Amino acid sequence: MMSLNLTHSPTPAAFPKSTTGHRRHFSIPAAFPQLHRRNSSLISASAANGDQSRFLPAQSAAPRSRLAVKSAAAAEGSGSSIPDSDSNPKPVNQTLKLATVFGLWYFHNVIFNIYNKKSLNVFPYPWFLATFQLFTGCIWMLANWSINRRFPKISKEFLLALLGPALFHTVGHISACVSFSKVAVSFTHVIKSAEPVFSVIFSSFLGEIYPLKVWLSILPIVFGCSLAAVTEVSFNLGGLSGAMISNFGFVLRNIYSKKSLQNFKEIDGLNLYGLISLVSFVYLLPVAILVEGSQWVGGYKNAIVAVGGRSMEFYGMVLCSGIFYHLYNQSSYQALDDISPLTFSVGNTMKRVVVIVATVLFFRNPVKPLNALGSGIAILGTFLYSQVTAKKGKKKEEEKSS
Repeated sequence: MMSLNLTHSPTPAAFPKSTTGHRRHFSIPAAFPQLHRRNSSLISASAANGDQSRFLPAQSAAPRSRLAVKSAAAAEGSGSSIPDSDSNPKPVNQTLKLATVFGLWYFHNVIFNIYNKKSLNVFPYPWFLATFQLFTGCIWMLANWSINRRFPKISKEFLLALLGPALFHTVGHISACVSFSKVAVSFTHVIKSAEPVFSVIFSSFLGEIYPLKVWLSILPIVFGCSLAAVTEVSFNLGGLSGAMISNFGFVLRNIYSKKSLQNFKEIDGLNLYGLISLVSFVYLLPVAILVEGSQWVGGYKNAIVAVGGRSMEFYGMVLCSGIFYHLYNQSSYQALDDISPLTFSVGNTMKRVVVIVATVLFFRNPVKPLNALGSGIAILGTFLYSQVTAKKGKKKEEEKSS
């Protein structure tokens, strides 16, 4: 578990004391993550699959703007608009550390998707499972705060600003879970790779101007997702709608985060993620009870029968889905600490490929050739989007510096 220092830098060397003897406070980037390709000008940040944005501390005004964009690239499907600056050779130990972090990030995400789907197969109540996953993250963060005796200090203004992003985070999370309950995990991830399309369209309505290359890059995403959808063996309209609404929710979360949270500098990224989990849990619990609460007892009995009476096996599946939901988001924060947004977006694209392949092999889902082709085209489009948005960001940076 990461030790989180809310008022001081976790690495004294990186954040030296000021002349007055006090350490500098964290500066919060402009958008909340999750873990999903978004344009950094909106500070978009998957999420779960969600993959839901990341926040990093800043030392000064200049690096803070870059770190803000780094946090934006962290969401699932995020595309960075800042060029990759990882050109200097890294020491062997740093390379090993980065490989370990990437490995954990991929591993946690794959395990989450497997246990999430296994739980939904025997207990098809996504509202309960999504609520429990948020609850697990809340307990994790509360335990962390208690053990380290460092609780976030939040103001009334910050709490009010948090309500909007947390609401859209809740919408994105529950919609993805509904999709997972109705279709194959691989299909949901293919549809969620279309998130950059939503980001470009929404931000265009808000006045953002994109070059032709960006618009062209989203065409293979649209075509690939469409081809995968019409050839998907497990196709279900509810599953498709859930994944699309999840994209909608996470994009709006990122846009709203930029507008409401950019002026608050006292909370670092992991703590902000914990606070949004708390607020999202409060949002989701009463609605989940209203939507399907009356079915939980009967569903529980059926689930125990489905696992052959081994109740501990069922408890373990549900618990693992909650734990690994939190861990894969935490791992993505750690990955972003050491790499540029572009490197992260490429890694995030490959992570989606790993998750799709791993879940297809684990659940032995039938995949038609055209379905595989459509999935590959959609993933390729996401990769191209990350490349062209990075070049767009580089051009903006050069214009600002000139």
